[in-house]
Amino acid sequence: MTVALAHERTEGPRPDAETVVLIGSLGSDRSMWNPQIGPLSASAHVVAIDLRGHGASPVPPGPYSVAELAEDVLALLDSLDLERVHIVGLSLGGAVSQWIAIHRPERVRTLTLLCTSAKFGEPAQWLDRAATVRASGTASLADAVLDRWFTPELAARDTDLVDRHRQMIVETSDEGYASCCEALSNWDSRADLGRISAPTLVIAGRQDPSTTPEDLKLIADGVAGSSLEVLDPAAHLANVEQSGRITAAIAAHIGADAYSTGRSAAHDAGMAVRRSVLGDAHVDRSISARTEFTAPFQDFITRTAWGDIWNRPGLDHHTRRLLTLAILTAVGNQHELDMHIRAALRAGTAPDTLAEVFLHTAVYAGVPNSNSAFALANAAIAETSAEAESGTS
Repeated sequence: MTVALAHERTEGPRPDAETVVLIGSLGSDRSMWNPQIGPLSASAHVVAIDLRGHGASPVPPGPYSVAELAEDVLALLDSLDLERVHIVGLSLGGAVSQWIAIHRPERVRTLTLLCTSAKFGEPAQWLDRAATVRASGTASLADAVLDRWFTPELAARDTDLVDRHRQMIVETSDEGYASCCEALSNWDSRADLGRISAPTLVIAGRQDPSTTPEDLKLIADGVAGSSLEVLDPAAHLANVEQSGRITAAIAAHIGADAYSTGRSAAHDAGMAVRRSVLGDAHVDRSISARTEFTAPFQDFITRTAWGDIWNRPGLDHHTRRLLTLAILTAVGNQHELDMHIRAALRAGTAPDTLAEVFLHTAVYAGVPNSNSAFALANAAIAETSAEAESGTS
């Protein structure tokens, strides 16, 4: 018997736009697709799914099978009156996607398989994992899963990302996780790959220890006319680590408007950085003050300054803050300088560090501009200290 799956449906630009269905990994919920949902919805309707036993979906007693998980997805598509869709699946979601493409080919416009396999190792390893989770809970294996989900370099530089995804694993139902392990223990599509007729894109992560590039090559070799891409660096959750490249690849594969998709992806990435640097309060004020006349400029700044330049890996955000303060001081842009001084203080930049920036700028760009910078910083420091004292009194 099927269960009613929790899902998020994002409307595309037109009522007649095609639909992309996103099916995720073991131990995830539909938020793992957040990097793709917004950008893809610039050209298509998007449905992101919680598989049974995951996220907000029901948790019937196990064990489950991949066929049952796939029938749940098909029942959801029926309830949404969706006959044919573009299906994107990662890991366990990739197995579910393969099953649908093999057994219900009339429902699949295109197929995108990410970091998945036609057979996930030997059954015993999955049955052992299921037993461990039932005995000790998903928290007991969260760190081991995270080591497979992200490369060490990404995990080291973005601890917030790791913490959010650890919480996703921990909040997954023990029974749901274990029952899906049992589903994977019996999964083997190798003999049926030749039955997949949908245009198929296969994507692997070079550093993925769970589903290696060789596993994905086996699928690509078995599906006639498919194409294989290997992303580097990328571990198991490649859609997060290489979100821009994967979103663009999906958009191109489904025939979406790559230009609109790319602009949307850059805007979303830029908005995240802008909030991280300037703070939610400032950004919210800017958005609320936006008019039809200023909206194109706001979009431009978010995509180019924040989505591109501030997102480049060559300099960290602290270094870029100091460069910005020095440049604004040098050109005498007091309005922007005041905003960035306050943002730097909120982010924990020490007043002594600000002083060093302004002293250095005085030598190379002139004393009057640095004098103005000191005055602005002095006022901002005083206000910040007063606010801190009033908040603790």
